Amino acid sequence: MNLNDYKGILVFAEQRDGEIQNVALELIGKGRELAASLNEEVTAVVLGHNIEGLASELIAYGADNVVVADDEKLAIYDTEAYTQVLSKIIDEKKPEIVLVGATTLGRDLAPRVSARVVTGLTADCTMLEIGEDRELLMTRPAFGGNLMATIICPDHRPQMSSVRPGVMQKVERDEARSGKVESHQVSLDTSKLKVKVLKIVKEEEEKIDITEANVLVSGGRGIGNADNFTHLEGLAEELHGIVSASRAAVDAGWIGHDRQVGQTGKTVRPDVYFAMGISGAIQHVAGMEESDFIIAVNKDKDAPIFSNADLGIVGDASKVVPLITEEIKKVKAQNNL
Repeated sequence: MNLNDYKGILVFAEQRDGEIQNVALELIGKGRELAASLNEEVTAVVLGHNIEGLASELIAYGADNVVVADDEKLAIYDTEAYTQVLSKIIDEKKPEIVLVGATTLGRDLAPRVSARVVTGLTADCTMLEIGEDRELLMTRPAFGGNLMATIICPDHRPQMSSVRPGVMQKVERDEARSGKVESHQVSLDTSKLKVKVLKIVKEEEEKIDITEANVLVSGGRGIGNADNFTHLEGLAEELHGIVSASRAAVDAGWIGHDRQVGQTGKTVRPDVYFAMGISGAIQHVAGMEESDFIIAVNKDKDAPIFSNADLGIVGDASKVVPLITEEIKKVKAQNNL
């Protein structure tokens, strides 16, 4: 293998029901930053059926080139089919770096593709940088989140990394951008396709995506019990925000896992993040430290969360939250908001 033969950055642009997932746009944004350091281009790859129209959106968000693999056999995600197609594109394009979103689909696809193209995969990265020798420095939590490890892949290409939604930032859409769009001829070894989807049942209840919220009111063990989460709901309602939680609150059964923030939950970056009764363990902080403004309430004045907070209140969160809510109501009433 000649490492010099590999050039550029390839981003797997995940789409579902014909809609590009936000994490793909975030990775294209990060890809542009890395490509600038390498003086290379960013290529987005999108797989599915009847998806030709997505190419212009990917270009508007920063892709220089788009490879579209459009085939009826790719209409529904199939691990083997997607692995075959993406691996072939990687073999043909020989990118230096491959980025995949660490979604449910991406976590299934990325390791299989890395094995197929014979390279390594660093999963759930929180930081990506280019080193002095053009190597990709992939930083992720290690040892249960107690430290951050920076990993390199010096002997194999491409260098592959997966990143959770919300960790990177997408660039602003630019309709004036132009790029090259290429169609990939899909050719599958159907003898290896062992799974057949008989029926798709979609969950009727629409889950709330906390990664899209501008304001998050997050509760932890210090809230006391599930009933006290109604106080968080009241505060969130006044601020047009969403209630989220730490792992401790989720494990206690006070709120669903889809609202969990942290290393084993979701990574968020709202404009305002309330950490109510959350101690501030590194596993939780890893999922919210990029928030623009952090407000923490905790009985323990030495709680680690205060070192990350822009504003801190020492007190019982279950008692402080209703007081904050009432003050906000008064201010809104005075200003006719």
